Amino acid sequence: MQLPFFKTALAAAAVLGLAIPGQARITRLVVEQTEALGQDGYQKLTGHAYGELDPRLPLNAIITDLELAPRNARGMVEYSATFTILKPADLAKASGVLLYFIPNRGRVNLTNGGFFVDARKQGHVLVASGWQADLEPAPGMETMSVPAARNADGSSITGPVLARFSNMPDGAMTLPILRGGAAGTADPASLDSSKGMLTRRASEDGKVVPLRSADWAFADCSQTPFPGKPDPRKLCLKGGFNPAFLYELVYTAKDPKVHGIGFAATRDLNSYLRFGTQDDTGSANPVRGRMTATVSQGNSQSGNFLRSFIHLGFNQDETGRKVFDGGNPNIAVRQQGMNFRFSAPSGAAALYEAGSDGVVWWEDYTDDARRHPTAGLLDRCRATETCPKIVETFGASEFFNLRASAGLVGTRADRDIPLPSNVRRYYFPGVGHGGGPGGFDPDARPQSCCELAPNPNPSSDTLRALLTTLVDWVVKGTLPPPSQYPRLDRGELVAPTQVAMGFPAIPGAPLPDGILNPLYQYDFGPRFHYNDLSGVVTMQPPPIRQVLPSVVTRVDADGNEVAGVASVLHQVPLGTYTGWNTNADGFYKGHIRTNAGGYIPFAKTKAERLASGDPRLSLEERYGTHEKYVAQVRAAAERLVRGRYLLQDDAERLIAQAEASNVLK
Repeated sequence: MQLPFFKTALAAAAVLGLAIPGQARITRLVVEQTEALGQDGYQKLTGHAYGELDPRLPLNAIITDLELAPRNARGMVEYSATFTILKPADLAKASGVLLYFIPNRGRVNLTNGGFFVDARKQGHVLVASGWQADLEPAPGMETMSVPAARNADGSSITGPVLARFSNMPDGAMTLPILRGGAAGTADPASLDSSKGMLTRRASEDGKVVPLRSADWAFADCSQTPFPGKPDPRKLCLKGGFNPAFLYELVYTAKDPKVHGIGFAATRDLNSYLRFGTQDDTGSANPVRGRMTATVSQGNSQSGNFLRSFIHLGFNQDETGRKVFDGGNPNIAVRQQGMNFRFSAPSGAAALYEAGSDGVVWWEDYTDDARRHPTAGLLDRCRATETCPKIVETFGASEFFNLRASAGLVGTRADRDIPLPSNVRRYYFPGVGHGGGPGGFDPDARPQSCCELAPNPNPSSDTLRALLTTLVDWVVKGTLPPPSQYPRLDRGELVAPTQVAMGFPAIPGAPLPDGILNPLYQYDFGPRFHYNDLSGVVTMQPPPIRQVLPSVVTRVDADGNEVAGVASVLHQVPLGTYTGWNTNADGFYKGHIRTNAGGYIPFAKTKAERLASGDPRLSLEERYGTHEKYVAQVRAAAERLVRGRYLLQDDAERLIAQAEASNVLK
């Protein structure tokens, strides 16, 4: 679908939306439990939101298969979702700011963390709700229920799906059929194994060996000998599975859930809380009339959700109003793969999983390498003047694990894509996915999964400060600090090799060559809309048409990255902090460990360094004494506070931790 058509249709949708009376279609908001929280006058409300969508509305038409979902007597498609609201019991004490935290795989703890404490001190309302329909309901989980699509004659819709299996127990007879780590996302249309294909291989690029259909079954063999007890959500292999192999199952599934409803449900709940007065039963909006600004935040998978939410036009509600005034997609550099048929919303960035296949950049960019039309994540909200202010945050692990490169330099990796005026970008150098626990312990601790010790380098302190600036930007109009991220034009982005990066050869440590998770161009078939990550997948596994170039951040002589908002620990390092780590064993031994970072400590003394052949200066050589190390920590913390990348109380805590540490004692 070409961009000019998009913009014409969006303009028409905006006019039509303004002509529709009523409000976001939350038909019922049922508070099932209310409890007091702590001593600050807050209360926690939990329950279910029930809504309905008009498939004929242009704003909803982008939801794949919505027109094929069952409808009620009014011609509407119904859904339900859980919600949690934290608010002052006395709404007169509410600040007017609604902070919506998007759950990651159903979980978000609104009572744990520095920024959540900050928010309650200021009287903000905190909200979370379910948007994933591939999760089973459970205590503490935010989930939702959506219908399955069916053909007009009532028959099942079918299509090909892929499931992959590795690192299973040796000899296991039965494995759950998981896609994205969740079961039940695509039940087989038939339990006849001759209608599917199970293969195995000794490596990702090894020879694919088909297994006889008579030797496997959709069944549970844990209690019953092969062919076992028929079960659409389990796979049984005669003779058992061998962990030396990777197994791939392709089969025809039926009755796809309309997962894209999760976007509209999030839109309508937040619009109702901000603008609504009462639901269809006459029950009052629990925060009615008090919300004047809304800010959303999502981490990793839920940050991808926020990016797709904006891109697909859901930041405009059914009456044309802006839903979120600001948003923070954190450690999220892709789109969320959930608005296509037989999607697995819990998926990530493994081989063959969709997410980086379309628009991943904020400003318009022509994707010549994949022959996709010019587009940007903000096209739809620009057409309707409903774009939020964006603070984008991510770190080193996102380059190596999640293919962040294209969002900065495109699919040819040959130029910096500029940022729009409503977007700030902040890069956390030398961190694993989500950052480490922090602290100033110079010693490495073993990590059974990986070849390198776990990376302690934190990003949470910087994120807390930046979330504060985002709220101030929305509420007060105070501009955030300048964006800080690596760029090609400054020589900070290079090929992911030791030579190009300038990574030191450290005795006993792996090198970054061949570690990065490649950016593949997949062919999902002619009915897949790549720019929107929507439509229908007709080819599984999708053929790989090409491998696209990627870049990562250049490093210094210590192996530490040279660009972005460096933490105090990164500025006054105790070792090398990487955004990658490698598996110590298993089928993927030596390959990148998903979303893990690594730590290679410096030698403590010059003698120790020379004995091992380590080219990096020891702690003794670079800092001299404990007191001099603490002085550098103090200076780094003060610089970050002045730049508004660190809050004063976090700076004081970090300095105290450094003073109490055993560095050079």
